Amino acid sequence: MFYVGDKYKLIQEIKQYFPKNIDTFIEPFVGGGTVFLNIEAKKYILNDVDQYVFDLHNFLKGQSNEKDFLVEVLKYVKKYNLSRSFIEDIVPKELKEEYKKTYYAKYNQDGYNKLKNDFNKAKRKDSILLYILLIYGFNRMLRFNSKGEFNVPVGNVDFNKNVETAIKDYFDFVRKKEIKIENLDFKPFIKKNGFKKNDFMYLDPPYLITFSEYNKIWNEEKEIELLTLLDELNERSIKFAISNVTTYKGRKNHIFMNWMNKYNSTKIKSNYISYHDNSNKDFEEVLVFNY
Repeated sequence: MFYVGDKYKLIQEIKQYFPKNIDTFIEPFVGGGTVFLNIEAKKYILNDVDQYVFDLHNFLKGQSNEKDFLVEVLKYVKKYNLSRSFIEDIVPKELKEEYKKTYYAKYNQDGYNKLKNDFNKAKRKDSILLYILLIYGFNRMLRFNSKGEFNVPVGNVDFNKNVETAIKDYFDFVRKKEIKIENLDFKPFIKKNGFKKNDFMYLDPPYLITFSEYNKIWNEEKEIELLTLLDELNERSIKFAISNVTTYKGRKNHIFMNWMNKYNSTKIKSNYISYHDNSNKDFEEVLVFNY
């Protein structure tokens, strides 16, 4: 499930620091799910406070045995005349020549906006339409206005072979695994689950000092609350690892930097891209772990 803040480009780097034998893999901030999809464990307990992220995972998990899912997706992709290079190239050559770097956005804009309007007008929010909006939307974001309307602009993206492979791999994985997904704030999620010694928790919370849309729900109080919970898990010998950004565009997360001195850490070569500034900037991301 492509999603902003995804760890796809970093998963091979960070997973080398994870424990080798995991009974239950726990993610309080599962997001698009790249991390759990690349970790072997006996079972998985996942969580995300975003209702739409939760609904999409449950929807896709429920579709994992349906052979005709991609056929159904393609029906809508064709209905809204969206690009679909995984089966055919329908973008005119003239458009590619005129807009060499943005021709997918130019081509998909009208169909995407109609899809977005139809999704927003529907009384029952159809998860398959939302999934398609997520594929074609800018920066793979789920963003809604105060009226509850999806309001992400079109992205310069295409339904290509990578998207097809990703959803097939997602289905192959979740069909074989014992997976539980919850929709709670991180504190009650962590508090209610009785984790054991051979369990492992990975956390990729909103970053206090960056500017992505989903970071707006985060503040210093929540940062301290989370780090206090991790100290409690450490006292119970529960293994955890947490990703965070310590420096970004001249800002520093002193709360996290002071806290992490108690544990082991390593710098990570990050691929963070801000919605407001679609380029990589100098910053420092770390992985902190208590084992």
